[in-house]
Amino acid sequence: MNYFLRELSRADLPAVNGWRNDREAQKWLVSPFRFVADEVDVKWYDGYLGGRTNNIRLAICESPSGKSIGVAYLLGIDWVVRSGDFGILIGDTSAQGKGAGEFATRELLSHAFGDMNLHRVQLSVLAGNERARRLYRKVGFVEEGRARQAAFKGGRYVDLIQMAILASDYRPIEPIRQQ
Repeated sequence: MNYFLRELSRADLPAVNGWRNDREAQKWLVSPFRFVADEVDVKWYDGYLGGRTNNIRLAICESPSGKSIGVAYLLGIDWVVRSGDFGILIGDTSAQGKGAGEFATRELLSHAFGDMNLHRVQLSVLAGNERARRLYRKVGFVEEGRARQAAFKGGRYVDLIQMAILASDYRPIEPIRQQ
């Protein structure tokens, strides 16, 4: 399967809202599950449009259909330190495990380091999300620490693993772009 990234649009909101209200899609995200109304996502998106200077929100799409299957984010960009927080969700659970996450992660890192001149990209991942941790290590992220019982998932507190990659550590694999 081939994939491409594009900026999130208002037309993506119904899919995003569906994923945000799907317990299975939310299972491995750091944030706790909560129901999200359509109107909340409209305001969330409007807030994004007003803060694009420090945030990048991308739709992960299948090619050639253009169907959106997930999102990848680079948030809270600090232009002094040149860093940002990475996040990803393959919301279409039928598309999970097929390479979209690796593609989107590599592509967003290429954008962060090659186009945006960032120095550091960091993330937090649930300690039990071994599949994501393997992917992050594969593309060059390094574990930097553990925040004990820092997230509440499935009725219990769980540890978060902090990971980061520096521009000097990033090694793109060609070809990055697929379409």
